[in-house]
Amino acid sequence: MVSIKLATPDDSAEVAALVRRLMDEISERTGSAAFRLQEPESKCRRYLENGIYTVLLAKTADGRTIGFLSLCESHSLYADGPFGIIQELYLLPEHRSSGNGSALLDEAVAVARDRGWGRLEVCTPPLPAFDRTFAFYGRNGFDIAGGRKMKRLL
Repeated sequence: MVSIKLATPDDSAEVAALVRRLMDEISERTGSAAFRLQEPESKCRRYLENGIYTVLLAKTADGRTIGFLSLCESHSLYADGPFGIIQELYLLPEHRSSGNGSALLDEAVAVARDRGWGRLEVCTPPLPAFDRTFAFYGRNGFDIAGGRKMKRLL
């Protein structure tokens, strides 16, 4: 099993490298190269320094980072106040299906409770290529909230 550590700005390079792997995997599964990653390391550092981005790192016993989960706070009337959004969750493929993702989610729930958030939300693409991801979140207590995530690039 892994240990979960709160990332600091000094972990930005590791986080950025994992984000790149996540985006590559999503692009491969969807056949789309719609992600514009420009300076993810410096942005990650800045977001962590400003406290607007929380990153949990999954570490092996020998200190290797094998995955991460990122959280951001949002606010809405429908959620009755502040809540957390899981922006990214990624584990190296060889470390999946062994409880590591659930460990990251458990720690995210603890962070959410500490911050007084009433809920956590996550979005998975409504595509067959992400059925396992969808099932993973369901096994970890997430319910369908409705809708599909959409974007408009600016």
